Amino acid sequence: MLWILLLLLILVVFGFGFTLQVLWWVAAVLLIVWIAGFAMRGRGGGRRRYSRR
Repeated sequence: MLWILLLLLILVVFGFGFTLQVLWWVAAVLLIVWIAGFAMRGRGGGRRRYSRR
């Protein structure tokens, strides 16, 4: 019984660590996409928003 609880605890800790690692990668990718969006928009992108045509 103790071995089963220990194995479950190890699996939970390993799964939590793996999930945190994946979330860090997702956050890094989203940050790169966000910065690339600012770079692609350029300086003239904000002017279109206020146009009343």
